[in-house]
Amino acid sequence: MRPSSYDRFPFVPVAAPADACQVGWPAIAGALRAALARAPAPPGQPQVLAVECYPGTDLALLRRELVGALPAAQCVVADELYRSPAEVDALVAGPLTDDPVFGRFNGLTVADFFDPERLRAAQQELARATGLVVVLGTGATLVCPAPAVLVYADLARWEIQQRQRRGEVANLGSDNFAEKASLKYKRAYFVDWRAADRLKKQALPRADFLLDAHDPAAPKLITGADLRAGLAAAARRPFRVVPFFDPGPWGGQLLREVCGLPDGPANYAWGFDCVPEENSLLLGFGDVRVEIPSLDLVFAHPRELLGEAVHGRFGTEFPIRFDFLDTVGGGNLSLQVHPLTEYAQDQFGLAYTQDESYYLLAAEPGATVHLGLKEGVDYQAMLGDLARAQDDPAAPFPAAAYINEFPARQHDHFLIPAGTVHCAGAGSLVLEISATPYIFTFKLWDWARLGLDGRPRPIHLAHGAANIQPDRTTAWVAAHLVNRFEPLASGADWREERTGLHEREFIETRRHWFRGPVPHDTRGGVNVLNLVQGAEAVVESPTGAFAPFVVHYAETFIVPAAVGPYTIRPHGPAAGTECATMKAFVRTFSS
Repeated sequence: MRPSSYDRFPFVPVAAPADACQVGWPAIAGALRAALARAPAPPGQPQVLAVECYPGTDLALLRRELVGALPAAQCVVADELYRSPAEVDALVAGPLTDDPVFGRFNGLTVADFFDPERLRAAQQELARATGLVVVLGTGATLVCPAPAVLVYADLARWEIQQRQRRGEVANLGSDNFAEKASLKYKRAYFVDWRAADRLKKQALPRADFLLDAHDPAAPKLITGADLRAGLAAAARRPFRVVPFFDPGPWGGQLLREVCGLPDGPANYAWGFDCVPEENSLLLGFGDVRVEIPSLDLVFAHPRELLGEAVHGRFGTEFPIRFDFLDTVGGGNLSLQVHPLTEYAQDQFGLAYTQDESYYLLAAEPGATVHLGLKEGVDYQAMLGDLARAQDDPAAPFPAAAYINEFPARQHDHFLIPAGTVHCAGAGSLVLEISATPYIFTFKLWDWARLGLDGRPRPIHLAHGAANIQPDRTTAWVAAHLVNRFEPLASGADWREERTGLHEREFIETRRHWFRGPVPHDTRGGVNVLNLVQGAEAVVESPTGAFAPFVVHYAETFIVPAAVGPYTIRPHGPAAGTECATMKAFVRTFSS
């Protein structure tokens, strides 16, 4: 295997003193003791240290290691003031529905989880207390809205998922430790994380400290001021989030080589290289890395990161996703379709849907992409065959009779507006460029295989049938969705092409081929790019507004809207060779 230059742990350097980050529980407790000593302590009233926690934080560990090291007269755990698990289950039952995958977005808040009587009693007891009181848990700032010192203990969603899979955490207000990880994830996606983010937007901007709770053996503490300095720096320079990778029933072997991944899993199906809703962002304080959810940057600097128009349309959501699908040495993805916008709005409360595209980073001979229906197919017969395939293992779905298979070669680009039946076939490494709501996939057929848990993966034929566009057949697909390359501009050592996406999709993509510097401009909107050819390139500011930023093959990077003009050129081992990037941005009327 060739050594990979892909950086799995990119970080944003933060200008701060060498001792800005406290590592380990004793050092953290010391820093908090010093902060409490500086904080006002009104006579006859308690001095409160509030530790607001993102769901999934290990509260028992915090209580043992942190509260135990402080001269605390009392400890209040916010989570112990919630309604009973049965009452919480009833509270969330409506938004969750009985579907194993899909729920409905909703307006639940962390306050809704509290038992009003328990909360009132705790607040009254707190008012009578003296000395130091530590209030910790999800909703600590609702128990004590104005603490002397406020710490925010944060976790990225990918770490929470690992804890869910290991059975270490339950959902917010629940005792469902033993429940299937997929159901815990679904509940967190539709309920816990949405409620916690609403509270985070209020608490994090005023936090005195940020506690990185990802590594229980090496927790890290930085001041709120240093956190905000790091976020401000990231919002004005190119950066990468921390990628994560996961095996799957159809997964392949090429990502392992391209990204230098460990040999443990049998395969790697997915590589999530830019999904800010779940990725981490590393802030570098000297040799120490502080891990935070990359969503913290979206919440803190939406205008600088996204741009005015994108923020105005999407709010504090990052609307563009880049990820990898590896089927080299693997199998076909599930045959699937994504919901139309109106269906997503009506059924799930989703503001926009998952339009996407497949860009081929690599393809073996014979690789294909399934896309759209064949001419003249009997649509009702196809739905009948899909239904029979789910009920009778001896009657597999005859995909070749109904679904187009287009040859897939390196650097091909297939556009997939919602409502189009599709899947990547075996033998390819796909860069998937899509809108962000990424769990809204209706599987139609999974090639008669089981998931990694040994069970069939959920199929959603009713949802799929309501969204498949039967007029997207061979000729239409070939004309509108396959390799719609359009030359746009060129210079001495570069050329630019529009590659899509489809008119129904809000994302625009551009490919640049270059041997020398290429001029780019965010034009007031966030750019997301991937180096799809070439070993290495460097991103630079014409005015020196940020330090040169080096990227390697297959790395996805984000250029905030605030950056404005920037250039990209071959660098290091790629000097003198032809490189290429794929760039995505939100389409505007002037694009």
